[in-house]
Amino acid sequence: MSAEPGQQIRRLRESVARLHVELTRYRLVAWTSGNVSARVPGQNLMVIKPSGVDYDDLAPENMVVCDLDGTVVEGDFAPSSDTAAHAYVYRALPEVGGVVHTHSGYATAWAARGESIPCHLTAQADEFGGEIPIGPFALIGGDDIGKGIVATLAGHRSPAVLMRNHGVFTIGRDARAAVKAAVMCEDIARTAHLTRALGAPLPMAAADVDALHDRYQTAYGQRPPSPASP
Repeated sequence: MSAEPGQQIRRLRESVARLHVELTRYRLVAWTSGNVSARVPGQNLMVIKPSGVDYDDLAPENMVVCDLDGTVVEGDFAPSSDTAAHAYVYRALPEVGGVVHTHSGYATAWAARGESIPCHLTAQADEFGGEIPIGPFALIGGDDIGKGIVATLAGHRSPAVLMRNHGVFTIGRDARAAVKAAVMCEDIARTAHLTRALGAPLPMAAADVDALHDRYQTAYGQRPPSPASP
């Protein structure tokens, strides 16, 4: 039986508040920058971080519930300044259940250069299925960032996009998956930077990238046990 809407929102507020701890744990954000949001399944709603609140002060009760136009429907705080971007992604991509934004150092340095991160690592092939693409410049506050995210990721397997002169946005089937993509994006960006410092990285064949991505997406990790035979 599915949870009642109020109970579902309470659980998502707890989850979104808890996932912000991962952003600080992996040093993906500074001060009050960055945000995590989660779609409320079956409803045109999302839960998102409040604007300008210290990470140490984040708690389930100050997460903000908005509709998918970015209007606050529940909560005492103003939502993140990136709310319109998150809302646009949810409207455009119904399969997305979580969105994350960070200014993590190495990945944002690539964004400042306006350069995608080419795929030279098996870990990048696994998680991103190829390059991590660069998106257009867009001003904060409206849905232009969301439009840039959606347009850039169309036709890409990557759950991450580097928005030019801004930072990282990631998507996932839920908020936890989007946080994982943000963590992995920064790890890949750091290694790519170090590789460039050492010299020209070695190429990977497209067929190998495809095979690695398929294996990681379909066979890596634990799988639910098969139903017992009668």
